[in-house]
Amino acid sequence: MENDYDAFMPGDRLKIDGKETGALAGKTFAAKDVFDIAGHPTSNGQPLWPQTHPLPVKHAAAVDLLLGAGASLDGKAVCDEMCYSLAGDNAHYGAPVNPAAPDRAVGGSSSGSAAAVAGGLVDFALGTDCGGSVRCPASFSAIYGIRPTHGRVDDSGVAPLAGSFDVVGWFARDAALFDAIGPVLLQGAAEGINPARAIVAEDAFARLPDLERTAAEIAAANLIERLGLETERLEIALEGLDRWFDAFRHLQALEIWGNHAEWVTDNNPAFGPGVKERFAYAATLTDAHRAEHQPVRDIARNRMDSLLGDGRTVLIMPTAPVSPKRDATDAEVEDFRARTMGLTCPAGLSGCPQISLPLATATGPVGISILGPRGSDESLLNLVAGLPD
Repeated sequence: MENDYDAFMPGDRLKIDGKETGALAGKTFAAKDVFDIAGHPTSNGQPLWPQTHPLPVKHAAAVDLLLGAGASLDGKAVCDEMCYSLAGDNAHYGAPVNPAAPDRAVGGSSSGSAAAVAGGLVDFALGTDCGGSVRCPASFSAIYGIRPTHGRVDDSGVAPLAGSFDVVGWFARDAALFDAIGPVLLQGAAEGINPARAIVAEDAFARLPDLERTAAEIAAANLIERLGLETERLEIALEGLDRWFDAFRHLQALEIWGNHAEWVTDNNPAFGPGVKERFAYAATLTDAHRAEHQPVRDIARNRMDSLLGDGRTVLIMPTAPVSPKRDATDAEVEDFRARTMGLTCPAGLSGCPQISLPLATATGPVGISILGPRGSDESLLNLVAGLPD
């Protein structure tokens, strides 16, 4: 019996054939269960969600584009509850297994999508990324994952979390296929870049534990050498990545509560551990918090623009630490979350594209990321696909 790594939603796996011809003909994909599929409920990781929302009458835009390009849907994947978590488990639908490191979390919230790709169950998968929900599970399960430029992939028909941070992204095991998905999903003007310089984000590498940092720095140096880029080492967040993360989590929580306050109040859903506490905290935030933290978002955006705006520069940093073990203590998980969100927030605050590459291993997989200016998604995908051996 095929090991499905608990990646898919309960019941028969949902399958829809794509067109017979197209750029992705013959390929299969999974879709995180936040993407609408006509005639089938969308869970958003919470059992009350489909009971209180209409049955979708059309596919999410990204699903429609992939089917039209010849790819076939082969399952809806488990996600973290309301996508408000990086843990990779769901109190209602279970915890997908990490094929690359079964004793460690696959990470969330696009947990099932990553597990399905890493386990070879599908060729690629759709996920969403708000605070790291594609990049982190890609890093933890040793596959490719992209957070595109904010707004470049149509997110209609996708359950919202925090609109000014949410993006539709994807996973793949193969760099050429990973690249080929871009022209199908990316819309709007592209910003072509010709990288000649790599900024190594010292404050980002400093967030990793020592053993992981060593492995990540070696892998990053090797990547830069393969790309033939000049190197400059500097700190990206002059205010500190902890301050950037603090701004991100408050602004994200304000948007999440703005989107879901009425639904939560009317339905009183039984949230699982972690998600329950985050929603409770989000409900306490006010416009004063927005006024406090929005200026930091503006600073972060301007800083990233100043670093990457010459069309010749990319940023290299670790995607995330090694994911926690399944039996990790609450304190270990909280330490991991703080380290990780300090790494994922620069792209979230700035709207820049970021690709995680499966290049390092310490006690588990560690992704190395390339970030570029907004709109440079195609250039980054081409760069990754064209990496010399």
